[in-house]
Amino acid sequence: MAPYEPEQDTNEAGELRAGRRKAVRYVVPLAVAGVAAATIGLVPALATSGDPDLPEITAQELIEKIAASDTEQLSGTVKISTDLGLPSFASGMTGSFAPGAGGGGEDKGDGKGSAADPSAKLLELATGTHTLRVAADGPDKQKLSVLDDAAEYSLIHNGDDVWAYDSASNEAYHSKDGGRAGEHADERGKFGKPGGEGLSKGDVPATPKEFAEQALKAADKSTSVKVDGSAQVAGRDAYRLVLKPKDSGTTVGQITIAVDAKTGTPLKFTLSPAGGGAAVVDAGFTKVDFGKPAASTFDFEPPKGTKVTEEGEGNDASRHGSGKDFKDFEDSAGAEPGVNVIGEGWTSIAELRLPGGQGLPTSASDDVPQEAAKFLDSLGDKVQGDFGSGTVFKTRLVNALITDDGRMYVGAVTKNALVEAANGAQ
Repeated sequence: MAPYEPEQDTNEAGELRAGRRKAVRYVVPLAVAGVAAATIGLVPALATSGDPDLPEITAQELIEKIAASDTEQLSGTVKISTDLGLPSFASGMTGSFAPGAGGGGEDKGDGKGSAADPSAKLLELATGTHTLRVAADGPDKQKLSVLDDAAEYSLIHNGDDVWAYDSASNEAYHSKDGGRAGEHADERGKFGKPGGEGLSKGDVPATPKEFAEQALKAADKSTSVKVDGSAQVAGRDAYRLVLKPKDSGTTVGQITIAVDAKTGTPLKFTLSPAGGGAAVVDAGFTKVDFGKPAASTFDFEPPKGTKVTEEGEGNDASRHGSGKDFKDFEDSAGAEPGVNVIGEGWTSIAELRLPGGQGLPTSASDDVPQEAAKFLDSLGDKVQGDFGSGTVFKTRLVNALITDDGRMYVGAVTKNALVEAANGAQ
């Protein structure tokens, strides 16, 4: 089917922003936590089918349809694939970079934390392909389960309680004060963990609507927005909303959001890189039901013999000791000390100074584990400029320049854009 309309004119940017503000408010409250990078090789199970004949709609009308969507009850299966172009050995290291993670997150009695702690466990969503079961019944009840071949990891919010359970290790993680979690659901479209870590800070989107929320925030005058035909996702008719950066220098090619024609709920999200090839992020429902989930879906009682870690126990206390919740963090984000934002839109770059005032080593030494050094070396390109010298660490989406004198420039931009930013900061 041909596109319904030409690219959105920049004069409509104000109306688009108004629609996006509404869209942010009406996100589906599903539980997600973990990875800072919201960043999928397209897999057959996610392939759209058919080309349904739907009434014509403009991009503005479709954004308003997303904004007006009041979906709070659903259940279904989501498949997420992430292809950042990391070396194969890097996937196994992902969990070790999480705060408090050690040896895959297992608690060995040495203060390494619980294997069920979401702040480390859900970092696994940063790489590879994963199947999730999701369910939501308003702001007080959500459940997300990550399914492996022989194990399952579940995150459950029910009223005042937030539980995480890892069947592989038979460990559970528990936090109270779900009322605050409910507040985060209203503000963020997902519940937050009291204490400000894991379930509230550093969230990784896990449903198409959560990905779409972030994309719509970025759709301003630097973005062309259009409706590009239709598709079927999880057996439902959907419009295809396409967002494409106008700026050169970004690694983002385009974002495609499949929007349910009836409910306005995003059913699938695909982020394609400017360099071509497989998508960097592809997340979509393979099954979806907008009916009310059974109340028992959100019940949880630790199985007999389960090791239960309460929030604040052991090493967790040191990681959550700040007492700040997500709102505190969000309120201060605009004035984060030591962070400077260069540029705007898709080509914006964050500049910050690393602790210690020196760059990171990229070869094995007494201070750097060999595996970590191998990881850094595989990603790094040595560069020089007016700023001095440094190393650019690359993925297919987010790139970072770390200078030898301890400054970092990071963004969804090309290597040349990072070098230019560092030169201009002198």
